[in-house]
Amino acid sequence: MADKEDNDILTGLADSKTKAQVFSKLVRLYQERLYWHVRKMVLSHEDANDILQNTFMKAWSGVANFRGDALVSTWLYRIATNETLTFLTNKRIRNMAGIDDLESMLLNQLHADTYFSGTEVEIKLQEAILTLPEKQRLVFNMKYFDDLTYEQMEKILQTSVGALKASYHHAVKKIEKYLSEDKLALNDQTG
Repeated sequence: MADKEDNDILTGLADSKTKAQVFSKLVRLYQERLYWHVRKMVLSHEDANDILQNTFMKAWSGVANFRGDALVSTWLYRIATNETLTFLTNKRIRNMAGIDDLESMLLNQLHADTYFSGTEVEIKLQEAILTLPEKQRLVFNMKYFDDLTYEQMEKILQTSVGALKASYHHAVKKIEKYLSEDKLALNDQTG
């Protein structure tokens, strides 16, 4: 979104007469992108919807504190990302699960999700992504699926471009390794 559009949104949000209408527009502009950003991390449609609702509730209640030193999209992605990471941490704690156990639960959700209609290749890619540590998974999803630049991710995740590039590189290598091992295992079964 251009700076002028951001300024128009910020101006509209600051005015009590137009705040609700402008916020509604903001939700329409970003809800699909943010939904898929969250969904790629939690995999569940219901969980993604809940997190998205929390994201917009936090944005609504925090709009008065938004200083405009970042783009509105960056601010919303940061809220959505933090809500998602908090959700995953709470889920891990609630289920007294370690990281590996959480990934197994997410993998089971992927296979059981009636809303996921991916091909076998897409499912294998999602399985590979689930083997990544949380930060690498987040960076990979943001770069590969959301097509965000490292500079945009730097502002959202508040980390250096170098660290993001390293995380993405490691993620790609691990995914390639997972998919090649999966292919070898499939060849061993059929050969």
